[in-house]
Amino acid sequence: MHRASLPVRIIALIGAIALFILAGGGALAVADDYLAREVLPEGATVAGVDVAGLTRAEAREHVEAEVARPLAEPVTVTHKDMTFTLDAGSMISVDVAGMVETAFEPKAISTLPDRVADRVLARPSGADAEISLTLDDAQIAAWLDSVVASVDTTPSDATMTVEAGKVVVLASRTGETVDRSATTARLEEALTAGVKSVELAVTYTEPATVEDDLGPAILVDISERHLYLYDKGALVKDYGVAVGTASHPTPTGNFQITLKRYMPTWSNPGSAWAVGMPATIGPGPSNPLGTRALNLDAPGIRIHGTTADSSIGTAASHGCMRMHRKDIEDLYERVEVGTPVFIVR
Repeated sequence: MHRASLPVRIIALIGAIALFILAGGGALAVADDYLAREVLPEGATVAGVDVAGLTRAEAREHVEAEVARPLAEPVTVTHKDMTFTLDAGSMISVDVAGMVETAFEPKAISTLPDRVADRVLARPSGADAEISLTLDDAQIAAWLDSVVASVDTTPSDATMTVEAGKVVVLASRTGETVDRSATTARLEEALTAGVKSVELAVTYTEPATVEDDLGPAILVDISERHLYLYDKGALVKDYGVAVGTASHPTPTGNFQITLKRYMPTWSNPGSAWAVGMPATIGPGPSNPLGTRALNLDAPGIRIHGTTADSSIGTAASHGCMRMHRKDIEDLYERVEVGTPVFIVR
């Protein structure tokens, strides 16, 4: 039998050994790749969190703790001295599993030699998975509805009223309206970025009348037979007056001056008490209205002077409020048409 020469046998032996080594190495490579099949490669991150070297399951737990749970913590929403709590956990859904798969994907689609080389050389081959979450727009809108109900206010003008027998100023108020679009954008940004403090976006509407716009006001107390002049809620002066009799009472309520009359002419109202009096009485010492008169928006009711000074402090008129000449002339200069007149008993 022909035998191969020694050199040929040596080369064959070396080849056989090489084939054995390659076969063994390949088997080891396959085995190693199998063991590392669930391990995320170098460079794998999820929302900035390093997950390299972790199994898929470990990575999901890690991302849940480092990303999802903090995002689900409540958000504090403020406006002035008001504080509201937004339950972020009920309004967001974080795709933890999907993000981990995104970070793992380059390894999943690579070839065996590439995976082996990546592991041996510690080459970064994982992906950077960005945050992936879903916001519940309906939940956000419903929560915002409750906030709007607490914040939204209409503007109110400064005005005057009577409280405890005095004219007081009711302060003006600026209207506030939650800007739903801008606030929703702020909330969505905070929920996505993990910001835990947000300020409401609010627009403001100024009132048409503020305290400095208010002027004089008159308060007549029938029982006291006094007229009080206020300015912006502060008492300026008081005067004695005559008021209506029991059969012709001075009306109570809120009125205003509709006409200022200088040296007025008296016109007969045609009432029973005026029978036998002239149709008119011009300006002069016999005029029942005196030298000045302030018509109110109560029919036939005025604040005016009188020729019967002795009636001041009594119930003697036919519903009007009489004043001494010097007093009505002083008051006349201090008030204007539109001045409110409060008459109380």
